[in-house]
Amino acid sequence: MQKLGFVGLGVMGSRIVKRLLDAGRLVVGYNRTREKAQWLLDAGMRWASSPREVAEASDVVFTMVTNTAALQAVTEGPDGILAALGPAKVYVDMSTASPEASRALAARVAAAGARMLDAPVSGSVVTLEQGKLSIMAGGEKEVFERVLPILKDIGPTVNHVGSNGQAVLIKIASNLSLAVQMLAFSEGILLAEKNGIPRSVAVEVLLNSVMASPMLRYRGPFVLQMPEEAWFDVTMMQKDMLLALEMGRQLQVPMPTTAATNEMLTAARAQGLEKQDFAIVFEVLARMAGMPPSGGGAGQTSER
Repeated sequence: MQKLGFVGLGVMGSRIVKRLLDAGRLVVGYNRTREKAQWLLDAGMRWASSPREVAEASDVVFTMVTNTAALQAVTEGPDGILAALGPAKVYVDMSTASPEASRALAARVAAAGARMLDAPVSGSVVTLEQGKLSIMAGGEKEVFERVLPILKDIGPTVNHVGSNGQAVLIKIASNLSLAVQMLAFSEGILLAEKNGIPRSVAVEVLLNSVMASPMLRYRGPFVLQMPEEAWFDVTMMQKDMLLALEMGRQLQVPMPTTAATNEMLTAARAQGLEKQDFAIVFEVLARMAGMPPSGGGAGQTSER
């Protein structure tokens, strides 16, 4: 049986590891904070003391961390993943990082004799736990076919989209739409509420209309009550929006709705809401409209 490694046991990464363990896979993992991984150790995951140790113990090693800087931190240096890669090993990065940085990392992985896929996911905690997560992969087709059975244990929908960096690119394209949809949904709710329709009624009607995407169906109710734990916080979403805007600049693609939504995320951060789920754009807009916000908790996220 292939030995799997996983670095980055945050909100999504930890649940991905749990699915792999439930599928009977052998997994060794590492996270900056061991205490957050204790429930996975209790479920059968082995612990490693560094990213390098994870890679040394694995045939296929995965990472899922917050951004490009975090990806560099777990791959580079004497304790990084690159130091332990070699022939026959496959490295799969599930982070949402810069496509350019992902391609550069793939070249370094190849220079070490291994092969790399970028394989970010589309979905949330809910879709992951329901077994409905989708995965997009970039890299050599032969490498993709080798790890496809493992990816299928994580989510049922897995698409090979092209060369290294292409999967991260399409993930960024997906994420910008999530934030834009959430802002447009918030505008509709507040328009209805300010004209006398109860917020809960407006939410129910719109989430049963043709405009309700899968994302809005599970995140739309956050305008009534924000979650105690953010599924995807403002800082992380804005990181993806800025990546999208930079790609748009480079490729000469106008992105007016992305730019406007990014400004609302900046406003959220200015109001001290950066650790809340990005659905908090509703509260930012509600304050601007002179309407009461939703309830909710601190919305802390973990490393991804």
